Amino acid sequence: MVSHVASATPYGFQGQLIEIEGDISKGLPSVQIVGLGNKAIDESRDRVRSAIKNSLLDFPKGKIVINLAPAELPKDGVQFDLPIALVLLCLGKQLSQASLDDALFAGELALDGSVRPIRSSIAIAETAKQHGISTVYVPAANADQALLIDGITVIPVTDLKQLFLHLKGEKRITPATKHQNTIQRTPEGVLMDDIRGQEQAKRAIAIAVAGRHNILLSGPPGSGKTMLAQALNNLLPPLEGDEIIEVTKLHSLGSHGPMSNIVTTRPFRSPHHTASRTSVIGGGAKAQPGEISLAHHGTLFLDELLEYPRTLLEALRQPMEDHTITITRAQGRYQYPAHFLLVGTMNPCPCGYYGDPEKSCSCSSTQIINYQKRLSGPLLDRIDLTVNVSRVPHEALLQQRSMSNSQHKQYQSVITSALSSQKNRYKRSNKNNGSLSSKEVEHFVPLSSEANAFLLTAAKKLDLSARSYFKIIKVARTIADLDGVTDIGIPQLAESLQYRQISTL
Repeated sequence: MVSHVASATPYGFQGQLIEIEGDISKGLPSVQIVGLGNKAIDESRDRVRSAIKNSLLDFPKGKIVINLAPAELPKDGVQFDLPIALVLLCLGKQLSQASLDDALFAGELALDGSVRPIRSSIAIAETAKQHGISTVYVPAANADQALLIDGITVIPVTDLKQLFLHLKGEKRITPATKHQNTIQRTPEGVLMDDIRGQEQAKRAIAIAVAGRHNILLSGPPGSGKTMLAQALNNLLPPLEGDEIIEVTKLHSLGSHGPMSNIVTTRPFRSPHHTASRTSVIGGGAKAQPGEISLAHHGTLFLDELLEYPRTLLEALRQPMEDHTITITRAQGRYQYPAHFLLVGTMNPCPCGYYGDPEKSCSCSSTQIINYQKRLSGPLLDRIDLTVNVSRVPHEALLQQRSMSNSQHKQYQSVITSALSSQKNRYKRSNKNNGSLSSKEVEHFVPLSSEANAFLLTAAKKLDLSARSYFKIIKVARTIADLDGVTDIGIPQLAESLQYRQISTL
């Protein structure tokens, strides 16, 4: 006799449908699990046995083989406990095969039969929808996450006995429903009003947020670079529907991410400069997403950029262009999204005071050059805005802060207007100015003859690369959106050009 139950497992950022097959035959009582499962899956036989016994159900007697198909795919996780238990109950003729068809099951079983939450219930629900399965049984704690996927019925399961009675038709479980809570974002942390002076840097931050442009802040210690980066993240608009799904899905894949919560705020990831390349880029034995993917639709903040290993910084070049990262391992190829807003800070020299009007620099010319060379030209070319941040005068530090957060609200208002302009311009493509390709720039951002002549002259004088040329146009387009201007003129191009310069020897 053979029974089967549908389940699923994350495979990279996507999900893979897994069919749990069971066969029972005469012989010494035993349970063998095949199909390239890991240690956690191999141990499920003991968890399932105890869960069935403690749920006052009968464990089938005979030689039992459980297969996880496709057998060639390596499998990981504890979400197969529940479907394996159902297969065994079906083999014991306590459940009918018909009650298990047209549904997908996932959940970890405790020894007492209760169902514990699992990771990536969103990927599991999404996989079910892609394969035309309309009903998904998941742990009750994961129901809210699974409900993010429209078009499926989510049945919250608290314990094995409850599910058994439901499938028998004796006591039905009420399907889960979405909570219609309006997500309201309350400003917290560092706001624009908390930063004294630095009006030019604040303007650059507004441009970076409005067009999703990568930005580098250079200045001496204590000039407010870190506060500016934190204020930038608070200027980002709230996550929308599809973004919430992607961000929650990514964070639920990680070993330290939420198992049941829904991520509704923009991520702000700030890995230390001693972090490994794998932890930042992604990978490891299980090819999990790294910091650049966990910063998807949010901010990746690299404080003191030049202190990071050069190999790590160079690894950022491809994700910054493609907004994805591909991790290749012997057992497979995994792709994760990585559309982040890079915010970097750096000191202009080892002591940090090169170019400071108040405190003299103690570094030699060779030390300054070698220090700045840690940031390669190709990586700097991928940064849209570079801003020199000077120290704030002491008089400005003593000024009283406005308690109304009026400046922060003003910046939010103009940024919202700029984002609305981009949405209307690019229609349903979900594009922003910073993510336009060179072909899209030519199509969506035409220049007048005067503006084109001005930019060509500047490009020749500054010896700009093709990438820098188009980035200047994209930044100028964002500046025009912030200013409420339809066409890009020389003033917008001139302001954009000044953000391509950084103080060097």
